[in-house]
Amino acid sequence: MRIDRFLHCIRLVKSRTLAQGLIDSGHVRIDGKRVLKPSEEVRAGQVVALPLHGAIRVLRVTALPARRGPPAEARCHYQEIGTSSGD
Repeated sequence: MRIDRFLHCIRLVKSRTLAQGLIDSGHVRIDGKRVLKPSEEVRAGQVVALPLHGAIRVLRVTALPARRGPPAEARCHYQEIGTSSGD
């Protein structure tokens, strides 16, 4: 699944356009490697790190969502590994 679509489906961003802007900023990483384009693939078991709302969020992908569902359903597709303040 594309990383921009994944971030949108798990409700971390409100639109794919915002996800693409976040990726274009150059701070999103999959398994420690910088994501260069929004079409980059993400798979179950990978670790995604990204800056969001003044903090660095680190997520382990547990499953790929089929759709953008309600928040409770979206949270089932990732596990929060860590959050650190961006200060």
